[in-house]
Amino acid sequence: MRLEDIRGIRAMRDIRGIGSAARAALNTANLSTPLGLALAAAARTPLRRGPGGLFIAEHYRPRLPAAAAFVVGNVVFTRGRAEDLLARPALFGHEARHATQYAACLGLPFLPLYAVAAAYSAARTGNPGSLNPFEQIAGLEAGGYPRRRTRPLPPPASTPAGSHRHGVRKP
Repeated sequence: MRLEDIRGIRAMRDIRGIGSAARAALNTANLSTPLGLALAAAARTPLRRGPGGLFIAEHYRPRLPAAAAFVVGNVVFTRGRAEDLLARPALFGHEARHATQYAACLGLPFLPLYAVAAAYSAARTGNPGSLNPFEQIAGLEAGGYPRRRTRPLPPPASTPAGSHRHGVRKP
């Protein structure tokens, strides 16, 4: 199956072209940016205005998530300084594309959708980004994710002796 065949992925690719003002308005209305601002306040991270209507929350210290940078709405969190993030335009662009994905997913639904995609990718490749369509659209290399081959799926669990399969008892 191609990435473009997954329902909704084509729409997410199309929304990437929306302007930064529209993305900011959508992510404010869908509550993802207010959540990001609340997280920044709770984590006591200094906020700076960044390009494209994004905020940059510097010096994020909590251990989770373990990423060097991540996004909640229009708030980009980084463990370092804003200047260091902006000096890596590929990574900043990757995070900006995630902000657009929040808008495409109508805000907070992005979080469980991303979690499911990351879990699937981790199970199939050992890496949460390699098969994750959100990371593929944002750019694997720009986000620091490797391209990994899929692992075979584990065999289905065997039925213990004497158990009933499909409700039918064997004579």
